[in-house]
Amino acid sequence: MIVAERKQKTIIDKFDRFGERMPDGRLTAPSDGKVYRLREAILLSKQLGRPLSQEEMKEFEV
Repeated sequence: MIVAERKQKTIIDKFDRFGERMPDGRLTAPSDGKVYRLREAILLSKQLGRPLSQEEMKEFEV
């Protein structure tokens, strides 16, 4: 029972510190400003059965 209480406290401590590394409130990295036709890129990725390379993604830039 003591182990479970310690584990629970650890989880709560992590929850309280969540976001300290994100002072501006973002959960992801800032955008690079590029816009893509994502639906088409996702369809191609599914057809190929693998993620697209950077070169392949350049074809879908708007």
